[in-house]
Amino acid sequence: MSLGLYVSVPFCRTKCSYCNFASDVFSRAVFERYVERVAADITQAGEIAEQMGGLFENSVDSIFLGGGTPTILDIAQLARLFVTISQTFVVESDAEITVECAPGTLTPAMIEAFQRCGVNRVSLGVQSFVDKEAAAVGRQHKRAAVLEDVAHLRASGIENINIDLIAGLPHQTPQSWEFSVAEAVALGAPHVSVYMLEVDDDSRLGRELMAGGSKYHAHFVPNDELTADFYETACQRLNAAGVCQYEISNFARPGMESRHNLKYWTRQPYLGFGVDAHSMLRGSGKGEPVRFSTPDSLEEYVAGAPLKRIPVSKTAALEETFFLGLRLAAGVDLKNVAADFGQSEVHRFTETISEFVDLGLLECEGDVIRLTGRGRLLSNEVFERFILCGADTPVRRL
Repeated sequence: MSLGLYVSVPFCRTKCSYCNFASDVFSRAVFERYVERVAADITQAGEIAEQMGGLFENSVDSIFLGGGTPTILDIAQLARLFVTISQTFVVESDAEITVECAPGTLTPAMIEAFQRCGVNRVSLGVQSFVDKEAAAVGRQHKRAAVLEDVAHLRASGIENINIDLIAGLPHQTPQSWEFSVAEAVALGAPHVSVYMLEVDDDSRLGRELMAGGSKYHAHFVPNDELTADFYETACQRLNAAGVCQYEISNFARPGMESRHNLKYWTRQPYLGFGVDAHSMLRGSGKGEPVRFSTPDSLEEYVAGAPLKRIPVSKTAALEETFFLGLRLAAGVDLKNVAADFGQSEVHRFTETISEFVDLGLLECEGDVIRLTGRGRLLSNEVFERFILCGADTPVRRL
């Protein structure tokens, strides 16, 4: 089975106030040391897989450089990562090769480097087409830069472009949100990702919101109900435009779904390199799958801190099959689950499924269960219940 590769580049020009990823602003002096460490790990991928108890497969059909902002690297550093991958793995001729980019960082030289490296998909972190909203959370680009980037990418032959949008940003209104969604549609983007603003203590904006403060424009953040309305509006507008929802946060024209992300949701094997990168491989022999991850600290990673290994039990694999599969619009086929884990294991979830159907959060079609529109808005509550299915925990009335 072909692998997916993820390479983390945790460097940014500025740290967005909503960001809860393991990325930050660092001196360019550390870039070269970081690239050297990542390249060394890629070269040793076979040994790492063996040490972790996973099955190493060197055929690759998806590569994803994420961040952070990978395009903040020098072109030579970016090229080195791709060359190292091609020297270590067999990259299939039709592989999906994605780079995440901050609008305004795509110089003509960088786009030429993409062409040389085989990049055929670009994900633009637009977040909002309204300049005031983008600036409020620390984004440095303007709408005009996004339009220019899309035009330059298409002129170079890169048509597979994703637009990231965030619902619930400071100063966002129903009208401004409609504008951002309409702009993504008007651009003809074949893929759009729509995320609802996360409020937690892992971001500056989240902490300020939780504290009831006004820094980072927190007092201009729409409430949860309005943010949910924004999300539903995006679902309606994008589906009507033929950019159809295939996952809770992702929409695509037919055939343009993200191959790399589908690996995560369908539990296919992938390897991650760099800070806070996660991997899942099939177990060697007849063993259970194995997960492992790198440190989420740049200093610890560059210093060579060990990987964290997480064996995946049969129970954990079953739970993952449900809560990852339910993210997809296609849902979960209970016949397939029974074939993989046994009918008795599926039976454990019968009562949970029935209760969520009664609550209007799940729907059944033959042997397939999937989230309803309301279920997508409350998906975390649904997923939690599938994880806790073995406990005597009643479904919370929502």
